[in-house]
Amino acid sequence: MRFVDEYRSEADAQKFLHAIQRAVTRPWTIMEICGGQTHTLIKSGIDRLLPEAITLVHGPGCPVCVTPLEMIDRAIAIARRPEVIFTSFGDMLRVPGSTDDLLSVKARGGDVRMVYSPLDAVKVAQKQPDRQVVFFAVGFETTAPANAMAVWQAAQLGLTNFTILCSHVLVPPAMAAILGSPTNLVEGFLAAGHVCAVMGYWEYEPLAEKYRVPIVVTGFEPLDLLHGIAMTVMALEAGRFGVENQYARAVRREGNEPAQTLVKRVFQVTDRGWRGIGVIPQSGYRLRPEYSRFDAELRFEVGSITAQESPLCIAGQILQGLRKPHQCSVFGARCTPEHPLGAPMVSAEGACAAYYQYGRAVGQAGEK
Repeated sequence: MRFVDEYRSEADAQKFLHAIQRAVTRPWTIMEICGGQTHTLIKSGIDRLLPEAITLVHGPGCPVCVTPLEMIDRAIAIARRPEVIFTSFGDMLRVPGSTDDLLSVKARGGDVRMVYSPLDAVKVAQKQPDRQVVFFAVGFETTAPANAMAVWQAAQLGLTNFTILCSHVLVPPAMAAILGSPTNLVEGFLAAGHVCAVMGYWEYEPLAEKYRVPIVVTGFEPLDLLHGIAMTVMALEAGRFGVENQYARAVRREGNEPAQTLVKRVFQVTDRGWRGIGVIPQSGYRLRPEYSRFDAELRFEVGSITAQESPLCIAGQILQGLRKPHQCSVFGARCTPEHPLGAPMVSAEGACAAYYQYGRAVGQAGEK
C-alpha cells in the first residue's frame, strides 16, 4: 500500500539490522512504551532478528492494561443501573473485573454500547435526555483531547445527563517510576509517537537528563521501530543521553498546542492508580472542579469500590519490564484471550495477547 509499504521494506530492514549488529558491543535493555509497538515488534519478528545482546522489554503503554481493576468494577456497577446508557470503546468491554465484564452486563440486559468517539456518546445524550449517558474515558495523552472536547461540548450544550468515568494516565511519570525503581532494568526507551504527536517530547527531556538515558520518539511500522532501536543503540554505545525524534514526519518537539490547551482547560493532573503497579504520583488526569458535574464517579458514588488483583497475574511486572508474558506460570494455560486473568491478555495492545497470538510460548527457539 502506498505510504505503508515503504515502511515495511525488507531490504531497508536489513540495512538497519546490519547497522545495529555493527554498533552493539555489549548487552543493552530497551523498553518500547506503546502496546501497539509491542504488537508490531512481535508480529514482525523484530525481537528475534536483533542481536542476542539486545533485549526488548515491554512497557506500560497499553491503556486498557493499566486501567485499575477497581475502575473496571466501578464501570460495571454504573453500567448495571437501569437509567444508564454506558458507552465505551470496544477494547474495554471484555476486560475482566473482579467477577464480571461489561459484555456480560450487556448480555444480562444492561444498556452497554460500543462507540468510536466520545463525541458519539454526547450525541446519544442529546437524543435521549431521559437517560444518563456515561462514557468510559480511558487512555493516555493521545485520547485526552477528544475526551476533553466531549466534556467541553456537553458543557456548551448544557447537557445534564452526560458524564465520563475518567481513568486517564500519563506517560512521563510512569517512565520516571520505572527509572527510579531499584529493580529497574531499562537503559533506553522507544517513546510512543502518537502520544508525542499530541504532547510533544519536551516533557521527556528532563527525564533523559536526570536518569541519563536515551529516549527515541518512534513510530509504529517495522522500519520505524528498527530505526528507533538503531538510534537508541548508537546513543547507548556512545554514552549519549537525551531525546531524539525518529518519527519526525508526525511529531514536533512542541506537539499539538491547541490540543494541549483544551486538555488543560478541562483536566488537571492528579495521582492515579495503575493496574498491577499501584499509585504513581501526578500520573493522571481528573476533571477540573468547574467540570466536576460531568464526573461519573461522583454522580454515581462509586469511588469507594475497591478490588484485589488475581495473585496469579504478573501484569505489573510485565508492564515494568521486569518479566515477559511467557514467564508467567498461567500464560496460555489458565490465562488465554478467551479466559483472561488480566488485562494484558485481553487488550488488543496487551503484551500477553501479542505473545499468545504470535506464538511466543515457553521453550520456543530464539526466545529472548
